[in-house]
Amino acid sequence: MGITTTYLGTEHSYLKSHEVRVIGVLKGAAYDLDADGDYLTDDRDIARAGGVTANDRVEVQPWIEQEGRFSFASSDPRAVDLACFAHLR
Repeated sequence: MGITTTYLGTEHSYLKSHEVRVIGVLKGAAYDLDADGDYLTDDRDIARAGGVTANDRVEVQPWIEQEGRFSFASSDPRAVDLACFAHLR
């Protein structure tokens, strides 16, 4: 975890074109946020679970340029809405 990438989606308009840091993966949650799934934060656990897929959401923290740090708040966009996972579409 800790991948830094760009948000490309429209679901979270406040993140549009912002740099974000991936801090977790919500397996199988892209279409049902209430579904039981695994919340994974370790690269090895993610790999064992099949890696990041189009059916996953990711927890991200946006970069706050004026403060020179990542936000304490996080969001949960679809994995395919991040530049680093766009190939999964």
